[in-house]
Amino acid sequence: MSGALDDLLVISVEQAVAAPYCSARLADAGARVLKIERPEGDFARAYDGYVNGQSSYFVWLNRGKQSVTLDFKREDDLALLHRLIAKADVLIQNLAPGAAERAGFGSAAMRAEHKRLITVDISGYGDHGPYKDRRAYDLLVQAESGLASITGTAEGPGRVGISATDIGTGMYAHAAVLEALLARQKTGEGRAISVSLFSAMAEWMTVPMLAKDYSNYDWPRLGLTHPFIAPYGVYQTADKVPVLISIQNDREFERLCHGVLDRPGLEKDPDYATNQARNARRDSTNAIVQQSFGGQTFAALATRLDAAQIAWARVSSVGDLSVHPQLRRMVFSSSTGEVSIPALAASWPGQPERLGEVPTVGQHTDQVRREFSA
Repeated sequence: MSGALDDLLVISVEQAVAAPYCSARLADAGARVLKIERPEGDFARAYDGYVNGQSSYFVWLNRGKQSVTLDFKREDDLALLHRLIAKADVLIQNLAPGAAERAGFGSAAMRAEHKRLITVDISGYGDHGPYKDRRAYDLLVQAESGLASITGTAEGPGRVGISATDIGTGMYAHAAVLEALLARQKTGEGRAISVSLFSAMAEWMTVPMLAKDYSNYDWPRLGLTHPFIAPYGVYQTADKVPVLISIQNDREFERLCHGVLDRPGLEKDPDYATNQARNARRDSTNAIVQQSFGGQTFAALATRLDAAQIAWARVSSVGDLSVHPQLRRMVFSSSTGEVSIPALAASWPGQPERLGEVPTVGQHTDQVRREFSA
């Protein structure tokens, strides 16, 4: 089945997570992605061995690509890279600051030679400011951007449990490439794209920053709750199942009082009639909800919450997600066996049921050398 990006050639000099996420999504859509690796391979290949002996990060982010190993210190390898770039639509790189320029394929020089080329430079802090030459990784930027300061509990900051900074940056890069491709159809020219881990997280931090800038409000660390909304949090059922509810407006609170808490009339009490009132006394609000939930089994409570049209969720484990009845999956091949992952977030009729295969280190080097010989 053809993809939306068939006939697109992407050269990605990539490692770790952010750039591979972007190029994986392009490969999913049909682009031919040549993953340029060091002779020893992308260091993410060695992150872990949880997936049939392979790295979980690597198999997730490198399906559907062709692996080409090059040593840029060798004149013939660098010449091959230049030939690849000359034929490419998109050039992605997330090497250390200045490394691509020093190696001889910086985005400015490549764009000057190839007007239709779209370049994507992914870095820790971008191409400006006093931090532009600083190395950065996911957790470091979670800390530097302030994200860690609002994550965790009152006792201390915490890390978002997945590589949110890397993934978010890869998503921004992917969207920017698609926009550049659309623009190129109109103008005939490519675009130089720069996206950094810090800029991605700074944008995600807009709401807490606005609250601080305009009202001097310090966004608190509240764990699984919300600083503005009550009741919004986790409550234990009689059989010790943690249930999270979110009451977004006063109509929902009225349904909660009547259909779940067995407290009709509480919604008219001035102390609880509005969200601001409930949030001002959130401890007593939470105590009322916990008293009710603690006397009901999970099965009975779930039925009543659904009937009252209350938004709720069980606080699931990773194991729970793996067998979740709502989870869709997709599969792809690797050298050590089939891999099953959550399906792509956006779905459409007729989308492929399988994704591309995960390459071994340098699997396609000889083929590409022959194809793009001088």
